[in-house]
Amino acid sequence: MAAAAAEAEVDSCLQSFELYEAESKFYILGTNSNKTIWRLLKIDRMEPSELNVDEDSTVHSQSDYLDMLKNLDEEHRSTGGVKFVTNCFGIIGFIKFLGPYYMLIITEQRKIGDIFGHPVYQVTKTAMIELSNSKSRPKLINSKDENRYKKLLQIIDLRKDFFFSHSYHIMRSLQKNFNDPQEGWELYDTMFVWNEFLTRGVRDILKTTLWTVALVYGFFKQDKFAICGKDIMLTLIARRSRHYAGTRYLKRGVNEEGRVANDVETEQIVYENMLGPWQISSVVQNRGSIPLFWSQETSKLNLKPDIILHEKDKNYEATRLHFENLRKRYGNPIIILNLIKTLEKRPREIILRWEFDRAIKIINSGLPGEDHLRFLHWDLHKNSQSKSTNALQVLLKVAFEALNMTEFFYCQVSPDQRAKGSPNLSPTLKIGFGHHACDDKNCGNADYVDDLDDISQEDTCGSSDPGNGIAEDKFEVNGSAQIKRPKFQKGVLRTNCIDCLDRTNVAQYAYGLAALGHQLHALGSVESPEVHLDSPLSRHLMHFYERMGDTLALQYGGSAAHNKIFSAKRGHLKFAIQSQEFFRTLQRYYSNAYMDAYKQAAINLFLGYFQPQVGKPALWEPESGDEHVLDDETCKLMKRARSDGSILNKSKLSISSNGPNGILKLAFTGSKNEGQRPNRSSDTACDNGMSKSRSKAISTPDVNISTDSGVRDVISGTTDDQASGIHAQGFSKDFVQWLNQGEAFWY
Repeated sequence: MAAAAAEAEVDSCLQSFELYEAESKFYILGTNSNKTIWRLLKIDRMEPSELNVDEDSTVHSQSDYLDMLKNLDEEHRSTGGVKFVTNCFGIIGFIKFLGPYYMLIITEQRKIGDIFGHPVYQVTKTAMIELSNSKSRPKLINSKDENRYKKLLQIIDLRKDFFFSHSYHIMRSLQKNFNDPQEGWELYDTMFVWNEFLTRGVRDILKTTLWTVALVYGFFKQDKFAICGKDIMLTLIARRSRHYAGTRYLKRGVNEEGRVANDVETEQIVYENMLGPWQISSVVQNRGSIPLFWSQETSKLNLKPDIILHEKDKNYEATRLHFENLRKRYGNPIIILNLIKTLEKRPREIILRWEFDRAIKIINSGLPGEDHLRFLHWDLHKNSQSKSTNALQVLLKVAFEALNMTEFFYCQVSPDQRAKGSPNLSPTLKIGFGHHACDDKNCGNADYVDDLDDISQEDTCGSSDPGNGIAEDKFEVNGSAQIKRPKFQKGVLRTNCIDCLDRTNVAQYAYGLAALGHQLHALGSVESPEVHLDSPLSRHLMHFYERMGDTLALQYGGSAAHNKIFSAKRGHLKFAIQSQEFFRTLQRYYSNAYMDAYKQAAINLFLGYFQPQVGKPALWEPESGDEHVLDDETCKLMKRARSDGSILNKSKLSISSNGPNGILKLAFTGSKNEGQRPNRSSDTACDNGMSKSRSKAISTPDVNISTDSGVRDVISGTTDDQASGIHAQGFSKDFVQWLNQGEAFWY
């Protein structure tokens, strides 16, 4: 009965739509995948400056479909009847600038994969439909501004890296969908639904999401490969947060709510594609900007602008909020892998390293031991250039240590209890295992390419017995075959470098590889969770993470990722690698200096962080309050590549050069020692240093640490002598001992 109920739930999910137009109304007819049921949505056109939508409560059958259209046409016969406009696949949302509302819809989609039978689609074409008609269209005094807002919105290219599912909650991790099942329109409030603002109005009115789709922005890639004759499905998903979202130099660090820039949840799903029991595994990791108040001003003359550390949060409250948010999402432990530099001739990144280290120690001083943040600082840039260091091997060791702390999600579902078609798969857990609720402290949580070649690993094949992979108690369900109890991920690994792009992606690959070994071992596909870096499986997974890294880097930084480590691993010539990296550096520089401000303005408009109002300054006017003002000169440089009916596109722009208050400028004069700390002796000295040499200026706050004895104990010895040894806290003794045994490249 439960399976039948789940199937009925999916059957009621609307997946394709027909848009019809009458003079006074738009009508949308929605149907399920089998076209066995039809529903009707009415959108008023007579008051286009207000959003008036109404859902017909009647559920129509296929036989009623033609009669319903006929009745609607007769109802509007006096004004020309009802005309077909287009087929579509869901409403993206509604937006209003200075005049009427516009409806954004998906007119073409492409299947890029599926999760347990639930199709996942990429947006390939969209349309913007004005709700007003020729009679109700308001006469806009500032119609030029209206058109400018419409063109600005088109910069958000929904055809690139936006994906969705009609029947699966793709905005949530697999573990959350299993362990914390939720339904209803509140799901759009998650941080990974980018059209939350655009759908808010219609959701508030209808209290349903039948007519809308939840767009996730990031990366989706899926393929299957064979191990020992078993078909394994591998899915890699990256979800970008809509909070504090934007482009590289315009969104840095943390905001007052503890949200960080470039916050991405990466999920790796593995399951065995077979007729018998489903064995499902998932692991989640996180990347995000260093959670301090810092910035870099876009420069058209400098490839590496100064890093500016702002004196806004002496007690690190925003940093604390960020980690509290991570703990609520994923549980404990929170493991931090910081990959920024430890040694620099001219201190830049190291300024943030010192401050980040101090913030974590102060936060830990106020937490019970079991809640302490576990952190490790390691200079990936330096060690990847060392001939004596195998950077990937070290990162793989770190990944295994982190996995021992957090574990991963695993679940087995018997064929008899599998609820096909469940939107969030929760019935499978309820039926197969009963209630397994995790408490808040312990539970957390785009391209479709050709099939991977089969992987032959005879020496790593596990037993054909699926129980071989994981030591868990088994039990029977309604007399059916024995299945294993689920296990859950508890906590998360958070990785960052400066941009959370290039170095971070390498570390995330190492973690994904270590996790894949554990996942395949749990599925009984391999005898050992250890995975060799030179194995075919490793090379295939590297392709997944390399594509993900390029995609995320283009979104945030404007160029593909710097993949020196991956390229070197493949044996590419050093000259070819250097040429590619130089080209990508120039591409990123151009995007950051000339394109990003428009992209940022478009993101603010799309996400609702700026809402145009009649009589108020426009987004491109300095008085608007938006920190990234568009100027006419850079407007002329913007290139457009629009397709008919598309609301998406490319962009560019510059930001204002006026930095916020509360910034102290420090100069480094005559510094010859690598890793030298800044001199914080006096503000006067800082100002004099600035006037003498702007090019040597680095900005950092003179943080006043509390004299409380507890905090003083924490700070003592925090940063001055970090280069003398490993900087790790919260890891096992065996792991730290391993690092200390001749590993001179650890700092």
